[in-house]
Amino acid sequence: MLDQTGNCGCDSLKQRFMPLNAAITVALEQVRPVRETETRLLQECTGRVAAAPALASRAMPLFDNSAMDGFALASADCARALSLPISGTVAAGDGPTQLTPGTAMRIYTGAPIPEGADTVVMAEHCDASDGHVTLHNAPAPGDNIRRAGSDMAAGATLLRAGQRMGSRHIGLLAANGIGQCSVHRRVRVGVLSTGDELAQGALNPGQIHDANRPMLLTLAAQAGAEVTDLGVLPDDLKQTATALAKIRDRFDLVLSTGAVSIGGRDHIRAALHAAGGTLGGWRVAIKPGKPVAFGRLGSTVFTGLPGNPFAAYVGFHLFAGPQIACLSGAPYRPFARRPARAAFDWQRKPGRAEVFPAKLKGFDAQGVAKLERLGAGVSATLFPLADADGLAIVPAETAHVAPGDRLQWHPFEDTGDIR
Repeated sequence: MLDQTGNCGCDSLKQRFMPLNAAITVALEQVRPVRETETRLLQECTGRVAAAPALASRAMPLFDNSAMDGFALASADCARALSLPISGTVAAGDGPTQLTPGTAMRIYTGAPIPEGADTVVMAEHCDASDGHVTLHNAPAPGDNIRRAGSDMAAGATLLRAGQRMGSRHIGLLAANGIGQCSVHRRVRVGVLSTGDELAQGALNPGQIHDANRPMLLTLAAQAGAEVTDLGVLPDDLKQTATALAKIRDRFDLVLSTGAVSIGGRDHIRAALHAAGGTLGGWRVAIKPGKPVAFGRLGSTVFTGLPGNPFAAYVGFHLFAGPQIACLSGAPYRPFARRPARAAFDWQRKPGRAEVFPAKLKGFDAQGVAKLERLGAGVSATLFPLADADGLAIVPAETAHVAPGDRLQWHPFEDTGDIR
């Protein structure tokens, strides 16, 4: 409950800073996987999380087939001559055929192997004219034949429960005749911003455009969520509390940006309590973005990120992205687990772990990425991300980074060669 000054009592925590790993733990403790499932057509399952395993009903390939364009024949016939008459043609989609002894059949990739043939000679390794094929060399039995069941056995696991489905899974399931899948329903995420300075259209004097809400809506959608734009809340305690009460239990996760610090117009924490919510922790030993709030509104998980756009971006990757993954039932990608080396010199104040945009500058002799630090001295702008290949982090105790020092980094998923 609020006291007469509108204080939720959380300011007693303001000297306590959670270490980053502890904050990630608190964020993930708020969430539980969504239990509801639904059956969807295969073409609707891209990005969805499988709710049940999918097994191969039959061994694959279904039948012996040719791996190449060429000629199917019996290898024993080549012991007498390397020139054989061509007795027919078999193409992909044809039914079973019979090879006439002492002859060869022209065959195309994927076509079933004729009964009586035990090898396929590539077209490049023979010459065909006047109804005969002449081989350059005698073939070995089994050459260029994909045997039935050689790819996978019946009952093989094609898709595990909890896997996020991509195009490779869709193709594999389709090849096995599977047309629909059981998937977890999409995680429902609402995104709101706070601040009287944020314009909804044309800018008035003193106003700025809202970067955070469009950015977080996009990030959440890319993470597979069903997203809802909850707009911008004013810097008013009662209006903020009313708005939060209305979204209670409507979403699996609500993300806000701004108003989570201790300023006179930072009302999120107090409004969360006024709306009947709870606060699990706030203020993280991370730069940028120490004011981060973790709480609940009934069944809705609430994560309040800073208003600083780059801090909000970092906070999503550290906290909200993993929360969405865990809600969806999928494993999450831990932040900055790839080793790297610094290609810069940096003297910094220790005490908080620090995340910064990084550009890939090649690899050392051991194949470890070498990173350039971007956006030095600027914490609020998103501009350095335009040229970045990922985010990197230095531990809280680090006071100096020299060229060649070890780092950890988090490549963007659209980065090219990250080894």
